[in-house]
Amino acid sequence: MSQITTVQTAPIQGQKPGTSGLRKKTAVFMGRHYLENFVQSVFDVVGCQGKTFVLGGDGRYFNDRAAQVILRMAAANGAVRMIVGQGAILSTPAASHLIRLNRTDGGIIMSASHNPGGPDEDFGVKFNMPNGGPAPEAVTEAMYRRTLELAEYRMLEAQDVDLSRPGRHRLGGMVVDVVDPVADYAALMEGLFDFAAIRALFASGFRMRMDSMCAVTGPYAVEILENRLGAARGTVVNATPLPDFGGMHPDPNPTWARALMEEMFTAGAPDFGAASDGDGDRNMVVGRGIYVSPSDSLAVLAANAHLAPGYAGGLKGVARSMPTSAAVDRVAAALGIPAYETPTGWKFFGNLLDAGKATICGEESFGTGSDHVREKDGLWAVLMWLNMLAARGQTVAAILRDHWQRFGRNYYSRHDFEAIEPARAEALMAALRAALPGLPGRGVEGLAIAEADDFAYTDPVDGSLSERQGVRVMFRDGSRIVYRLSGTGTEGATLRVYLERYAPGPGGLDLDPQEALAPVIRAAHRLAGIAAHTGRENPDVVT
Repeated sequence: MSQITTVQTAPIQGQKPGTSGLRKKTAVFMGRHYLENFVQSVFDVVGCQGKTFVLGGDGRYFNDRAAQVILRMAAANGAVRMIVGQGAILSTPAASHLIRLNRTDGGIIMSASHNPGGPDEDFGVKFNMPNGGPAPEAVTEAMYRRTLELAEYRMLEAQDVDLSRPGRHRLGGMVVDVVDPVADYAALMEGLFDFAAIRALFASGFRMRMDSMCAVTGPYAVEILENRLGAARGTVVNATPLPDFGGMHPDPNPTWARALMEEMFTAGAPDFGAASDGDGDRNMVVGRGIYVSPSDSLAVLAANAHLAPGYAGGLKGVARSMPTSAAVDRVAAALGIPAYETPTGWKFFGNLLDAGKATICGEESFGTGSDHVREKDGLWAVLMWLNMLAARGQTVAAILRDHWQRFGRNYYSRHDFEAIEPARAEALMAALRAALPGLPGRGVEGLAIAEADDFAYTDPVDGSLSERQGVRVMFRDGSRIVYRLSGTGTEGATLRVYLERYAPGPGGLDLDPQEALAPVIRAAHRLAGIAAHTGRENPDVVT
C-alpha cells in the first residue's frame, strides 16, 4: 500500500529558471532535495490537485530517474492523470502537441535542449502551460520565489512505474498513461505537409542526410522520413537517442554538426542535409555546397509557406526574436502582413500565436516553428523545406539565389564567447549600456551609428513589459550589432554578438558572410572592448 510522505527541506539558492526552464549540471540536479524542491515549487505555483499533465524528456542522463520522482510527486500532490512518453521520452515539440491535443493543464519537460548530456554534463526541467508553450516570466518568477521559501515537499512512496511500453497504470490515486512518443506528432505532420509530393521527390532519386545527433529526434525522423516518406534506409544517422548523446554536443550548427557540413560540401553530397538538437526543437539546414543560415531559413520558409497544405491560406503574420536578422521582415512587407520583433525566448511568441497575430516564428539560434504547437520544432522546419523543394523542383542553392534576388540579402552571423567569468561579462554589458547615449552620430570602422538602445518589448497582447533584452547598435546603412548574455548555459557566461549587414542587390549577393561582415565585426569589438573585458580576441563558436 503506497503512502504519501511529507519531507522536510530548506530553500536551495540559485533555482531561478532561465529562458527555457531551470538548467544546471546533472550532478546538481541529482543532489539531495534539488529536483524535489524545484518540482514542488512548480506544483505549488501552478496547482496540482485534480489536474492532468504531460511528462517527457530528451532521454539524457538522469531522465529516467527524474521521471519517476516527478510522477510520485505529482501523485502526492493530487494530480489525477499523467500522460508520459514511452521510456519517459518526448521531443519538446511533441510534448507541446500532446498538451494541446489532450487539453491538459500543462506539462513538465526534462531537457537542457542543445546542451551536452551525461553524468558530468547538463540537465534541465521546465514547465509548459496549457497552451503548450513555455511558462511566461511572471509564472517562472513565481516558481523562483517559491523555491526561496519552501520548507517541505510531498512524495508518494511507491514502486517505479513501468514506462517501457505503452499502457495504463495506477500510481496511488493517479492514472499514468504511457503513450507512443512519435505517433501523434507524426500524424500532425502528415496533416500539415504534402506527404505524397515529398514521397515522389524521394522516389525520383532525391537524396538526404538527417543527423539526429544521438538525440531525441532520431525515432521521429526515422518514422517520418524513412517509414512514411520513403527516404532510403540510413538517411537518418545517429538515430538512436543515448544518455550522453554519444559524446556529441547536440547543437545543430556548423561547429558541432561538422560531419554533416563536411559531407554536404563534397562532390558526391546528398541533395539536402539537416540536423536537430537534444530535445528536437532546433534545426540546421544545408544544401549541396551551401549553408542556410537560420535567419535566411525563416525568411525563405515564410515566403514559400503557401506551398504546404497546412499554410495554403496564407500567413497571419510573422515574428522573430530581436537578434534574428530582419530578412523575414522584408518578406512580411511584400506579403502585406505584420512582422513582430520580440525578446529572445520562445515563450514571447506564445501570446502572438494564441491571439492569431502570427503564424510562423523564428530565432537565429536555429529555432523555427509555427502555430501548430507552441514550441520551436526542428523536424517541422525540415519537412517544410522538403515540401518546398518538392513543390518548386529546385535545389536549395537555386531557391536561396532566387530569394536574395527578390528581397536582397541580410548577411548575418553570430559570434559566441563562451564560459566568460560572469563578473567580466556583466562589466562589459554595463559599460556598453553606460555608453549608449553618446553613440548616435559617432563613426566606427567607416560605419555611421544612427541609433543605439537597450531593447525593451511591450507585448501587444497582454501589455507586459520586458526590459534590458540586449544592447542594439544600428548603423545608417542598415547594418546592426546586438550584444546579449545568454540565458541557456550552465557554466560561466556566454556573450553573444549578432552581426548583420544588408545588401540590396542585384550585385554583391554571393560574398562569404564573414567577409561581407568584416567592418561590422571590427566595429563590434571596438565598441564593446571585448578583448579588454574578456581577454578573448576570437569567438569560441561562429554561426
